[in-house]
Amino acid sequence: MTPLRILHSEAATSFGGQEQYIYRMMLAMRERGHHLEAVCQPHAVLTERLREQGFTVHTTLMDGPVNFVRGVATIRRVLRNGRFDVLNTHSRRDTIVAGCAGRLAGTPLIVRTRHLAKRVGSLLSYTIIPHRVTTASDFVRNHLIERGVKPGDVATVYPAVALGEPPAESSLRQELHLAQNDIVIGCVAVMRPQKGHKDLIDAVAPLIKERPNIHLVLVGGGSPVFEQLQDYITEKKLDKRVHLLGVRRDVPNLLAGFDLFALATRQEASGTVFVEAGAAGLPVVGTNVDGVPEMMQAGVSGLLVPLDDPGALTDAIRRLIDDPDLRRQMGQAGLAFCRTQGRFSLDAMVERIESCYTRWLAERKS
Repeated sequence: MTPLRILHSEAATSFGGQEQYIYRMMLAMRERGHHLEAVCQPHAVLTERLREQGFTVHTTLMDGPVNFVRGVATIRRVLRNGRFDVLNTHSRRDTIVAGCAGRLAGTPLIVRTRHLAKRVGSLLSYTIIPHRVTTASDFVRNHLIERGVKPGDVATVYPAVALGEPPAESSLRQELHLAQNDIVIGCVAVMRPQKGHKDLIDAVAPLIKERPNIHLVLVGGGSPVFEQLQDYITEKKLDKRVHLLGVRRDVPNLLAGFDLFALATRQEASGTVFVEAGAAGLPVVGTNVDGVPEMMQAGVSGLLVPLDDPGALTDAIRRLIDDPDLRRQMGQAGLAFCRTQGRFSLDAMVERIESCYTRWLAERKS
């Protein structure tokens, strides 16, 4: 297909699942021969990460009325000078700033990607500013259709998960001075209230009291939740068995050191970390919310539990701890679902987004 010129915009400054989606999308699309640039806030982690990969990243502040005017002018100039075919926005704030700039610049196609599962209020940034919408799961797509977005104007593009070969060994147990017979329950997620870290700690606490070889490892950062969890763990006298590792760049290495993966998320548009864990051969435990069921096979590659049912969460984790054969079976099923089927591969994501862009560009021209 004809290479496209694509500009991604993102207002968020942290680096969670949404920013991972953009990062992987840009790398994969560049590999396919497309030209990609980004516009972010100057202090965003994504700005740094993309520049490390050789991308051109334009920066502008996006909060407040003054920065809105400046941002629109800056991005309009970027779009016109770069003659971009597609502007792909990702957050509400950058959709309003960059989307308005795209309208003024006459950009042929403006696409908003919806990453969040929470209910949509105004349709301004879904039907008025952008021309089309992509979502990270069918759950989110169906919600937008219910709210009034035309079915033909919104498509699901599952996030790609980087599925390199798992490391032969992990340094995690040596780092934490754990024995080989210790059972490690792992969780990797940016520390925000809706990720349910406290719920997970509460669910694992009874197991820690029952057995001397249970450890919970939490990977991820984010103030003030990280500090609040530190205090909570100390208060519960769990600090020798619950380990906060903060932000890490060696997640595959850490996953290889887990025995099972658990995330008690309260809200999740998709939940790519469930795919990463499954692709590492881990059985997964998750809450039955939003797009999570699309990221695993309940009862086959992992266990789903109701939200706000700490007993069910404890029981699901206990079941996997007590049954090594079940852990292995579900881990193997996760490998097949996440790696073999190709649903979450880079190729699948790129082919889907290419199809959306080209179809929608043709519709716009006609």
